[in-house]
Amino acid sequence: MAALSRNIDVALLRAFVAVVETGSVTRAAHLLNLTQAAVSQQLKRLEELFGVALFDRSNRALRTSAEGERLLPHAQSMLTMNDAVWGLMSKPHYEGELRVGVPHDVVEPNLPPVLKRFDRAWPRVHVTLISGITVDLLAALEAGELDVALSTLPDTPDKAELLLRDPLVWVGSPGGQAHLRQPLPVSFGSPACAFRASALAALAAVRRDWRPVCEATVLDAVKATLYADTAIAPMLLSAVPADLTVLEAADGLPQLPPFCINMHFHRSGRSAVAEEFAAFVRQEFASRYGERRQAASAAAEQIEMERP
Repeated sequence: MAALSRNIDVALLRAFVAVVETGSVTRAAHLLNLTQAAVSQQLKRLEELFGVALFDRSNRALRTSAEGERLLPHAQSMLTMNDAVWGLMSKPHYEGELRVGVPHDVVEPNLPPVLKRFDRAWPRVHVTLISGITVDLLAALEAGELDVALSTLPDTPDKAELLLRDPLVWVGSPGGQAHLRQPLPVSFGSPACAFRASALAALAAVRRDWRPVCEATVLDAVKATLYADTAIAPMLLSAVPADLTVLEAADGLPQLPPFCINMHFHRSGRSAVAEEFAAFVRQEFASRYGERRQAASAAAEQIEMERP
């Protein structure tokens, strides 16, 4: 007698892939709009189905086991097929081009999972990604050269959507000495970058002399001076690489103001496919920064309550 076929619950695979891609059960729960306990239960059910451990739980870091690594590409393929079929049968048939503009420092930590999931859901939509500084991206949006643009601004303009209020921080090499030098060596991006004006105003307020080390529109050039410990630089907290360090007030540096990561649409309105992409962006920011946003809101409410 032939062996009976076993069916795999796609929801279990989705939980597994979400945990692997986000690196956290908590973030996966935010992404899937489930409780942390529900995601953990789905992982347990999947492991029981296959009779293997999909994660190495020997230390605190969440890492896939050899069996988990073997399952991952096949699980991703099944989800791609599932989502494509679902989109084909239940949603409008989207195709064409979507032009998206994103600041240099927002691209790397935030866009890869958005692009991956959007492509999985809408494989016939060609996304063109343009990276640049905020002032140029907003000008391109105004000219109709972009459909959606993210920005980093001191506030959130009318008709823009706030995604994250992110601290601007000083960043340097771990154990480095650049922040102790006089004058202070600082690397900036483009002269039109808003971070530059905020950083220089903060240094002027404490009368700290400085000198430029790097001025480039390419973020990698700025990072090179940080890795070499020849300069420090202002960066959004969410964009700080894991192998660089955030410098604190105890390091003798002035506090910098927070910035807003916003989402904008062309003034003529948003297309249906642009709104679909925006939903993926919102979902990613909610899963990645949801706890921080909740903490910031709670702190703001507490300050409001304490006002006389």
